[in-house]
Amino acid sequence: MTGLPSAPPNGPLRHVVCVTWKAGTSADAVTALCEALAGLPTLIPEIQGYAFGSDLGLADTNADFAIVADFDDVAAWRRYQEHPEHQRVLAEHIRPNLESRAAVQIAR
Repeated sequence: MTGLPSAPPNGPLRHVVCVTWKAGTSADAVTALCEALAGLPTLIPEIQGYAFGSDLGLADTNADFAIVADFDDVAAWRRYQEHPEHQRVLAEHIRPNLESRAAVQIAR
């Protein structure tokens, strides 16, 4: 049944992350993050699709920023998670400004 927890898919999956920035996070910091994220698909071959950006501000309760990444399977997603360039972006651009984070992986 759609929406109920299930075993990890054997096939393609989508990784969705929503983040809320700490108060005072600058536009320059978000721009630098976008530049770093834009380079990941050429550095991490497991990424099959990649989209990211700031919230459009249509609802007051939304997160500030989202990242959506597509992978062929769970093993590819795990390699992405551990990849040194992904870890560098987390350490240099996301964690220093992070107030909160929510993520899900769904079958696609």
